[in-house]
Amino acid sequence: MKESPVIIGEITGVYGVKGWVKVFSHTEPRNNIVKYNPWLLKQGAEWKSVKLINGRAQGKTIVAQLEGIADREQAHAMIGTPIAIESSQLKKLGAKDFYWRDLEGLQVVDTQGEILGKISHLIETGANDVMVVKLPPEKAQGQKIKEMMIPYLVDSVVIDVDLDANQMTVDWDDNYI
Repeated sequence: MKESPVIIGEITGVYGVKGWVKVFSHTEPRNNIVKYNPWLLKQGAEWKSVKLINGRAQGKTIVAQLEGIADREQAHAMIGTPIAIESSQLKKLGAKDFYWRDLEGLQVVDTQGEILGKISHLIETGANDVMVVKLPPEKAQGQKIKEMMIPYLVDSVVIDVDLDANQMTVDWDDNYI
């Protein structure tokens, strides 16, 4: 099974008259987006591989020159196009390190095996990342709260991540909702 492309940004505007585009980057730091080559650009329902000729920070934005885009009109037609890469282009991580996309959707259980919910997404808070966990219907029923936030603290809160089992074990009490 071929893995889905990893979205790393989007073309948001044009820069100059020679076909350069402005890019919104999801990478951290944001200018890391120009370290990936080639990019995959969504063209209709298909992803097309496009060589990045040049890219750099320009003020508060990122600008890029792409193969086959030679003028402002062609660049303008690319606005709104998602930018992705193959997952094989991602840096290999250590045993206890994960990309957020690998954690999203995991079932979260406490140390007693009770299901707390599924990871919807993660947010960056500065001090540490936080997992937003959607409560299962039986826990959410009758409550105003439909999700809980659990700090992503390896070894103190996050005890185990088993991607094969699609599960994360946490030392967390669901009374913290």
